[in-house]
Amino acid sequence: MGISRDSWHKRRSTGGHQNPLRKKRKFELGRPPANTKIGQKRIHLVRTRGGNEKRRALRLEVGNFSWGSEAVARKTRIIDVVYNASNNELVRTKTLVKNCLVQIDSTPFRQWYETHYCVPLGRKKTKQSQKESSEQQPGPQETDFNKKRSRHAKAKIAARKPLSKIEPHLEEQFLTGRLYACVSSRPGQCGRADGYILEGKELEFYLRKLRAKKAK
Repeated sequence: MGISRDSWHKRRSTGGHQNPLRKKRKFELGRPPANTKIGQKRIHLVRTRGGNEKRRALRLEVGNFSWGSEAVARKTRIIDVVYNASNNELVRTKTLVKNCLVQIDSTPFRQWYETHYCVPLGRKKTKQSQKESSEQQPGPQETDFNKKRSRHAKAKIAARKPLSKIEPHLEEQFLTGRLYACVSSRPGQCGRADGYILEGKELEFYLRKLRAKKAK
């Protein structure tokens, strides 16, 4: 039969049958879903109407994610699919679709933050570092932040310091090394899994959803 996107095979809004006025047409066709999984990059090119192309991603492992409040984007690794509002089966099978929630590697964003603000982020305090701080000897991590800089560079970093505050939920995620993000591109159409890091009210909303899911 083939997949069709027509509406004449459906019933009317009043419940009555519609008589088909024609057979199936090329412009009404549909295709099977891509069901993009997490894995080594594999993309198929699909010829579409008018000689155009769609990039059907079958497997993807990295994406370009933006950190909205800091106005910065970095290419990072997709670790896991954690939530999908439309279907839990897509979470179980780890399928990448638009608007699904994923966990991404926080390392590229942490590295940018530390070089930009010269402030440590997502670093757990170990016994050794506490001992070094009590003896007032800077460790290897601290020397990166306290290294010699020009007066101009120091002034630039000092001006950025007031803006270095990030929300507690995000700070907790940096400690684990994973950030919650939302996929905003369509992997089955453009062959990319790009998106943005969740923040503010949206992050709180999805954290509630994830807690409720775990409680079941």
